[in-house]
Amino acid sequence: ILEEFGGSKTKHVLLSVLLHYLRLWDQAAARRVDYFIANSKATAGRIKKYYGMDSEVIYPPVDVNKHKVNKENKGYFLIVSRLAPYKKIDTAIHAFNKLELPLMIVGEGRDRTRLESIAGPKVSFKGFVDDEKLPDLYAGARAVIFPGEDDFGIVPVEAMASGKPVIALRRGGALETIVEGVTGEFFDESHEAILSESIRQFLENENTYDCGVIRK
Repeated sequence: ILEEFGGSKTKHVLLSVLLHYLRLWDQAAARRVDYFIANSKATAGRIKKYYGMDSEVIYPPVDVNKHKVNKENKGYFLIVSRLAPYKKIDTAIHAFNKLELPLMIVGEGRDRTRLESIAGPKVSFKGFVDDEKLPDLYAGARAVIFPGEDDFGIVPVEAMASGKPVIALRRGGALETIVEGVTGEFFDESHEAILSESIRQFLENENTYDCGVIRK
């Protein structure tokens, strides 16, 4: 709709008005809710902050039985994600370009062209991978990178079900599923230098991770 109104100033004004009414509608709708369900404690915290309401946390189901543990790996790090700017895939690409380590990216999205343009020779894009083939990619990974913030984050759980450690941004639902130093490691800011340092630390501690413990 905004594209029909031409210049950026007009778009900005229209969007501001639209968002104002959406906020009013959202607040009114929230007051009519009898019972809130959140997909993580992180989401429950936001519901409490913005609506002043308590909520019941029900985590999303993850079929861990379709994933298998492979003690060996094929040397690559893995990202499984929709390719959208807020997923911070570019941060990971810059870090792996700098480290010159192999990174495999699974997923599609509107940001793919831009991400491919900044990817170095060690970064590969697999596009969409179906559910039957994805467990093999998890099983072959050295570790899984989770560079963005998600409300819950199914990918880290799938990775750990495969016995693979996760290197994740210290935000959102990842804090509720990853045990630091046992099933993965965190980095504190979405910045390539900080992620690079976290990966270096992981490489130093890689032999301390037990795939059976991670799976459990």
